Amino acid sequence: MKSLRVQLIMFTVLLLASGCSSPTYEITGYTDSSINEDIPVPENATPLSVTSNSANRNVKISAKYELKHIGGEQGLYTPTDYFQKLREEGWSELEESRMGNVHFLQKDDTVIAIEINENTFEIHEMKRMLPNNAP
Repeated sequence: MKSLRVQLIMFTVLLLASGCSSPTYEITGYTDSSINEDIPVPENATPLSVTSNSANRNVKISAKYELKHIGGEQGLYTPTDYFQKLREEGWSELEESRMGNVHFLQKDDTVIAIEINENTFEIHEMKRMLPNNAP
C-alpha cells in the first residue's frame, strides 16, 4: 500500500514538472543585424521585418526577428547569453532606462532598444537625442 502511494506521488510530481517546464531557445552563433553591423543577432533568428518609418519619433530604424522561446513564457525572461554577447561586443546596458521587457544599450554614440517577447525580439536604433531637447 505504501509503495503504491509513493509511486502515485512520484507520478504526480513527474507530470507537474513536465507540464510546467517551458521549452527553451537555442542560439547557434551570431551574425550582424540587418540594421547595424555592430549589433549581433542570433544567426538562427528569422528576420521578419525592417521598419525605417516608425511612428515613434525617437526610433531611427527597427528590425524584428523570430526566435522561438527567446523571452521565455510570456516574454518575461531576459536571454542572458544574448546579452552577454552584446556586452562582449562593447554594448553597455542603460539599466536606469529599462522599461519592462525593453532594454536600452549604448555603444559609443549609438543607443539601441531591444524589446524581448516570447518568440520574437525587436531591435530599435534610436535617433541621437540632444540634451534638453535642443534642436
